[in-house]
Amino acid sequence: MKPYDISLKQARRIALTAQGFAESRRHAAPGRSHFGKVAERLGVIQIDSVNVLTRTHYLPAFSRLGDYPQGVLETEAWGKKRTLFEYWGHEASLLPLELQPLLRWRMARAEAGETWTGLARFGRERRDYIDNILAEIEQRGPVTGGDFATGPRGQPGWWSWSEGKRALEWLFWAGYVTTATRRGFERVYDLTERTLPAAIVDLPTPDETDAMRALVLRSAKAMGVATEADLRDYFRLPLDGARRAVRELVEAGDLTTVKVEGWDKPGYLHPDARPKRISAHALLSPFDNLIWFRDRAERLFGIQIRLEIYTPAEKRVHGYYVLPFLEGEAITARVDLKADRQAKALRVQAAHAEPEAGAETPAALAAELTRMAGWLGLERVEVAGKGDLAGRLQSALQTPAN
Repeated sequence: MKPYDISLKQARRIALTAQGFAESRRHAAPGRSHFGKVAERLGVIQIDSVNVLTRTHYLPAFSRLGDYPQGVLETEAWGKKRTLFEYWGHEASLLPLELQPLLRWRMARAEAGETWTGLARFGRERRDYIDNILAEIEQRGPVTGGDFATGPRGQPGWWSWSEGKRALEWLFWAGYVTTATRRGFERVYDLTERTLPAAIVDLPTPDETDAMRALVLRSAKAMGVATEADLRDYFRLPLDGARRAVRELVEAGDLTTVKVEGWDKPGYLHPDARPKRISAHALLSPFDNLIWFRDRAERLFGIQIRLEIYTPAEKRVHGYYVLPFLEGEAITARVDLKADRQAKALRVQAAHAEPEAGAETPAALAAELTRMAGWLGLERVEVAGKGDLAGRLQSALQTPAN
């Protein structure tokens, strides 16, 4: 008898299938419906300001769909008939509108002071000022942090925010305002009830326990099979609430407890989980849902993935903005990428092979990099000499595709 219920290979396939990598990317022109399915499947798309390649929220759909129009995301996130909204899901995130009621407990906790220490203190000490800012938004309409840029600045850890910007962020955390649109990357705030559809705003607020249970189940569906820590991390849930939700979902038969080969903690299997064969070729954002929880990524793929943006340059192993390359069911390479828009080149600043790389890896990676360059409006891919895969990748790029 096997000492496990699910092999590691099956767990990988389940996870990749749940994340959308078993779907065909051969759409003639991926559009709103294709993007909508990706966003619904993932449940949360992380936002990050780093723009050395392209901002991370555009990348998960590219990894799963190929060269879709980036404007589709912008329409869904900030258009008049949006299907997504911004809030703290997994860090700053875009989420399907129907999840907004499920996160109102977090908004209520933020208003009660459960948020960043400095922001919580500001909320306690300057609530009158915050209420005045809210009243001004009610009268003026959409505003930016720049509209309230005067006044004393915060400490460096506050990114030197003005008091007005801090007030806006407090109101955002507490759910009074949300992102109406973005100008460049600057958030434009307006009242939540003026920004989101009335059909969402008017939905009843679920009990906190029920909301956490629904979020855990949503996490389980997005991951297929996961530990309790994985489930908790997906929407950054509190330990006690997530643990109770997992227990109740198991008792109700909505999750099945399983032993996964090589995992030292129990796994929880969603009833829709399926281990399909995967033939994907995809460059993954360092903030992609599949790999953002580094412990889970290591359990699934057997490699350590670390974000080295904040590591001093001389201590980096793989580079500044590194995208793992998913080839079939394995991560076979990593590339440090930069979009040189002035030179119209996608620069591969380093390329490293992983243990499961094979003879076809350079050509497969070259094809995906070429696809990405075209999607970003760049004309070519240029490879620097750093990394043990760089030479073979350069040769593959110079070899005409069959």
